[in-house]
Amino acid sequence: MRTLLATPMRSLLWLGFFAAILAAWWVMYMMAVDMDLDLLGRPGPEGAMMAAMDPRMPMDMPMARFGPLFAMWAIMMAAMMLPTLVPTLRSYEDLMTSANGSRAGWLGVLLGYFIVWVAFAALITGVQLGLLFGGVIDMLGIARAPWAAGGLLLLVGAFQFTRAKEICHGVCHSPMSYFLSKWRTGFSGGLAMGLGLGAFCVGCCWGFMALGFVGGVMNLAWMGLATLFMVLEKLPQIGHRVTRPAGVLLLIAGAYVIAAPAFMGE
Repeated sequence: MRTLLATPMRSLLWLGFFAAILAAWWVMYMMAVDMDLDLLGRPGPEGAMMAAMDPRMPMDMPMARFGPLFAMWAIMMAAMMLPTLVPTLRSYEDLMTSANGSRAGWLGVLLGYFIVWVAFAALITGVQLGLLFGGVIDMLGIARAPWAAGGLLLLVGAFQFTRAKEICHGVCHSPMSYFLSKWRTGFSGGLAMGLGLGAFCVGCCWGFMALGFVGGVMNLAWMGLATLFMVLEKLPQIGHRVTRPAGVLLLIAGAYVIAAPAFMGE
């Protein structure tokens, strides 16, 4: 009976997982529409007016308050990071028979992973508010000066070559090794492993979240591109081949963003 029920339960959980991802992307799209932004995060007349607002003015502006901004980041984490978890969840499934794993453990891994990214959403919300009130970014999360955007590109690009990136990416790239060394059964065991995997994943991918401040945190095109890259980075066959080339591209982009105004006489 357990075997007969396993396949329908597996299908239901995977359908729910992908439905949550699609729902998160839909919510982000509707938020962009409400803020009068196109898919590249470029503002229309109303969006431009919002971007120019001073966050210190006495009016209700959701993007200048922790609660609404945190909700936006948490939804963004679901949209961008849950797709990258697919290889990890598949690796856990491979161990469900040989290592006494369970669907409860599978859910625990998923929940633990997402808890860490929600915690990161709270952290980056605080960073965004600090940058906003410090005048570094505008209300839409777009860097106001080339040095800020270029500097962030250089920082994230350089991080791609660090030992910290190598260690964190190694865990994300080979979740089976992590499971074999940290294996615990049941929901609580899956939760503990999910928290650990989430921590390594944040260490690996934080920079791509932060790059939202270059083109705007509501730039859906950038979100899609970053999500695709992070999925590729975790694929066993090619993941280790894309990390450093991406770093080179980011370094070139950062240097260009900083230098371009000088060449243009701005």
